[in-house]
Amino acid sequence: MSIKAAAIALETRVGDVAHNLALVETMVVEAAAKGARIVALPEFFTSAITPDERSYAAVLGEDNRAVRLLQHLAHKHKIWIGGSLLQQAQDQIVNRYVLVEPSQATHCHDKDLPTMWENAFYAGGHDDGVWETELGTAGAAMCWELIRQQSLRRMAGRVQWVITGTHWWTLPHNWPGLGPDSLLLRRLARRNAQLSESAPAVFARHLQVPVIQASHCGYFEGRFRLLAGRDIALRYRSHFVGATQIVNAQGEVLALRRTQQGSGIVYADIDIPRAAPVPAGVGSGFWIPRLPKLMRLYWHQQNWANRPVYQRRGRRLGLEGAACHAALDSHPAAQPKRTST
Repeated sequence: MSIKAAAIALETRVGDVAHNLALVETMVVEAAAKGARIVALPEFFTSAITPDERSYAAVLGEDNRAVRLLQHLAHKHKIWIGGSLLQQAQDQIVNRYVLVEPSQATHCHDKDLPTMWENAFYAGGHDDGVWETELGTAGAAMCWELIRQQSLRRMAGRVQWVITGTHWWTLPHNWPGLGPDSLLLRRLARRNAQLSESAPAVFARHLQVPVIQASHCGYFEGRFRLLAGRDIALRYRSHFVGATQIVNAQGEVLALRRTQQGSGIVYADIDIPRAAPVPAGVGSGFWIPRLPKLMRLYWHQQNWANRPVYQRRGRRLGLEGAACHAALDSHPAAQPKRTST
């Protein structure tokens, strides 16, 4: 079937869930008014997760107003809508992708491996992120899940369409000689941005299904941890890279908005196959593309430096944030105002 999809490029305020949800609602209503039936939001649509303690204030409880907002929008506008958020799951924090159907049927996928400093904020999940929907079998992936073979293996030959979100950053602007425009690391920064932008198309070609991806945009800053178990860090100022885009089953980009263009919405008609296609090829390794050695080193160093933070205090701070939001969510005055459109 052919259906109109939209993907939203979003610039959020770190830790300001109320502001971000109001922005999301406005943009989703606009997309629905223009005929979109599937709407993709970025990874962490409730707040960008930067290496900054303000990010813990964005953790929501198990029953929260962000998911209720998606359910409200899906039902009112007869759309399929998805995005991810940090939320409590029993005594842990997870990065949960939520897809809601017009019937308000709600599907969830917890990101399997936190990426770099994300390790300070949540624990990995174990589900396969594949769901039966009224539009056929859908799959979900977030950011660096799109460049790992493990994601292809869980979806290959099973899904008919994929919805994704990303939150992909680049090198620091404030480290002399080591920024994205520096002579020393310019090629690495370009390769990193190219990997982010090309990931949905590569993923689509492997699975032979359309991919709808939404991205964060804008600038941020925080503290870059150097050592595991030690509070030694450098200031880190940077920006998000990649693109919000809609890709067909052949990996052709139908609509694209790069992060430097700021917030906005892209639209395209996609064809969802009648059955899950035979995949074009799935490897047995870890990464889908070939990553530069320095990028792999950065990945391992940041995973190592940030995992202990979650165990020592990140989980506690996240649960405290979720408890604060749960108290707010229970108060009628805290419920998001609905648009009349």
